[in-house]
Amino acid sequence: MAAGRVTTTGRTPELVEIARRLIWWKDPEAALADERRFLAQAMTLANWQELSYIRALYGDEALRSVLESAPPGVFDRRSWNYWHAKFGIRPVPPRPTRRL
Repeated sequence: MAAGRVTTTGRTPELVEIARRLIWWKDPEAALADERRFLAQAMTLANWQELSYIRALYGDEALRSVLESAPPGVFDRRSWNYWHAKFGIRPVPPRPTRRL
């Protein structure tokens, strides 16, 4: 997935399509507006090609930042552990939980 043209909202069609797939319950532009949630969702559900594209656009620092303030209920245990290992963050903290 190569970087394509940019839409009038500053988003590439590829990024809009990824947002549409990963956060299907929202309009893609609304999904992309909540960057932290979008990136967390991508870190958990995106395929390798999509994630490579997202990493090229946002950079690893943005992904690392998401781990520091992850929205509760998004990361599964496997993804949470993978990304902490990927960025060398030890010990792995508990996943964020929802407060009811």
